[in-house]
Amino acid sequence: MTIQESMQQIGQQARKASHAMLRATDKQKAMALEAMAHALDAQRGSLQAANNIDLEAGRAKQLAAPLLDRLTLSDRSIDTMIAGLRQIAHMADPVGSLTATTVRPNGMQVAQMRVPLGVIGIIYESRPNVTIDAAALCLKSGNATILRGGSEALHSNLALGKIIRMGLKAAGLPEHAVQVVETPDRAAVGAMITMTDYIDVIIPRGGKELIKRLANEARVPMIKHLDGNCHVYVDKHADLEKAAEIAFNAKTYRYGVCGAMETLLVHQDLAAEFLPELGNRFATHGVELRGCARTQALLSSALPATEEDWATEYLGPILAVRVVDSIADAIDHITRWGSGHTDSIVTEHIQAAQQFQREVDSSSVYVNLPTCFADGFEYGLGAEIGISTNRLHARGPVGLEGLTTLKWILQGNGQIRG
Repeated sequence: MTIQESMQQIGQQARKASHAMLRATDKQKAMALEAMAHALDAQRGSLQAANNIDLEAGRAKQLAAPLLDRLTLSDRSIDTMIAGLRQIAHMADPVGSLTATTVRPNGMQVAQMRVPLGVIGIIYESRPNVTIDAAALCLKSGNATILRGGSEALHSNLALGKIIRMGLKAAGLPEHAVQVVETPDRAAVGAMITMTDYIDVIIPRGGKELIKRLANEARVPMIKHLDGNCHVYVDKHADLEKAAEIAFNAKTYRYGVCGAMETLLVHQDLAAEFLPELGNRFATHGVELRGCARTQALLSSALPATEEDWATEYLGPILAVRVVDSIADAIDHITRWGSGHTDSIVTEHIQAAQQFQREVDSSSVYVNLPTCFADGFEYGLGAEIGISTNRLHARGPVGLEGLTTLKWILQGNGQIRG
């Protein structure tokens, strides 16, 4: 069987399973997730043995230390996956919920019902925990899913796929409701992103090159995010102590998350007082600063910033810093260089806060918070499949509700249209 034929078969099975999932009860879905959690705990030894095969291959290929770290299924990461499964199992099921009903003049009742998207294809790299997270979220939201992880995690993902099937079987759910693609051949990705008959939406989770490739080649709609080029703007009405804590946390909480601050914008009225102390704090933490001319005049250690710096998602201990003349200049900078992910203003002035939240066109816009709060768990979504910078269909952290859509539900008593 060719890759194309194999993927067509997987797609057909997923479509059939998605129809069966429309009959799945919340009790069944919760039972499946609890069974997966139990199997994860019971199968630690075999799971970590499979993971070790991937880690040995990764070391032989001289994968970078951060990639090996993301690839590792430690006891702690397995415990996190187990906790995540149980958390999602107990979350409210969005499927079948109704909006407020309106009654038309002829007595017709009109509402909308939340329903699954159908079949979701997820393409991701490195992190085998995504296999469990994605399967759990798609299952809870009533979708069938096709998971294609990175080749570097193939053995880990296949072992996790067996655990997922155990959970589905225990709950009496269709075995093809979650399928893990078993081939590392990249042709499988090419097939998935063009299977419009069988896949309703693709969600990519990976690096910039993967996202660009899929954006150029996909025929199936995507929920995606590109760069997380996030900004914090310190307004002239900011509390400087609060601003320093927010800016430092936004950058140093974790460098590699998509919500990490990559550019700090500071109003000119505060720069001379604010930047030197904060610059020293960043320096002692090993953060390299790259600044505009006014920033360099205040921070002798700052390297000159280029246009490329304003556009870059560093995902590391580098920060671009710019002094701006006004809130309008800060908003203009974000509009020009931002990625539409997450941006924040630090201010005690309510009108400035309102202007910033109204005019900054990002999926999340904060007031007096660090951008590293860009996480579905922190939003109260319980978990997320990713953070979307799309305008359609979901925007920002994509949780259970983001994996559903709405259909119109009308009820009458024999009315006819005259």
